[in-house]
Amino acid sequence: MKRRDFITMLGGAAVTLPLAARAQHERIHRVGMITGGSDENDPDARANIAAFAQAMQQLGWAEGRNLRTDYFWGRGQPEAVRKHAVELAALAPEVVVSSGTTSLGWLLQATRAVPIVFVNVADPVGSGFVDSLSRPGGNATGFMQFEYSLSGKWLEVLKQTAPDVTRAAVLRDASVPSGIGQFAVIQSVAPSVGLEVKPINMRSATEMQGDIAAFARSPAGGLVVTSGSPSLHHRELIIALASRHKVPAVYYRRYFVTSGGLISYGPDLADQYRRAAGYVDRILKGEKAADLPVQAPTKYELIINMKTAKALGLEMPPSLLARADEVIE
Repeated sequence: MKRRDFITMLGGAAVTLPLAARAQHERIHRVGMITGGSDENDPDARANIAAFAQAMQQLGWAEGRNLRTDYFWGRGQPEAVRKHAVELAALAPEVVVSSGTTSLGWLLQATRAVPIVFVNVADPVGSGFVDSLSRPGGNATGFMQFEYSLSGKWLEVLKQTAPDVTRAAVLRDASVPSGIGQFAVIQSVAPSVGLEVKPINMRSATEMQGDIAAFARSPAGGLVVTSGSPSLHHRELIIALASRHKVPAVYYRRYFVTSGGLISYGPDLADQYRRAAGYVDRILKGEKAADLPVQAPTKYELIINMKTAKALGLEMPPSLLARADEVIE
């Protein structure tokens, strides 16, 4: 089990004597956090946690004074996520922050008593995690990863990025409702953008390598990588395969592009962590998760890696570059 208290992320501000004296009388509230697909060395995961910690601090919560946060990392391994969910529930924290659909599923199997604030979860209603977005009803609420309509935009971005592409392989996790839902939207949008789509299930690294290699043997192909634990777990392999086969690929999160992928369009996850802090604050002050509505993202970001575009021989349209939130040279 890996647990880290990222107190140092907040900086090295000195603690004054009045604060130290006050700390002796303040109750320390216990919060847990579990991340299904990342580890503690992931720069994006650390940035998200720092955003959460900063927001908590702004709301009056300080590690060691009135707050203790226990961190658990799933590293994209389902068995590790399951184990950590059980361990975290056994600690009986006052509230848990859960990142990712897999983590939330295991947590809800482990406890229906501990309040959970989730981020980065696809289709919480369709997955049976909450009763409805407006009235979650159980012990979980939070911030959904995106609405399914976003999935269609990945095809639009692919066509804008590589106009000659006529076929798209869609990497998906067919074992969960969100994987099926994302592909359904992509399939419905495909005719309007002039693309033929083919699903590739992310069951194993070996199978995925063979399927992508077979797809890439025919010309004018591109990739769309949908959200899910397998895509996160295999992200380095997916990026490497796209590069090896010279296939333009669109991803759903920024970290794929910072790791060498071509382009991503998706929610600003750090913003979800900041908003999650507000829900944690409200629950610690007595509100119930069942009464806090599940919210959709309010900020999306388009990230482009120009080095990868040049390696693929692509010239990015000025209109796309003008819309980009970040361009990596």
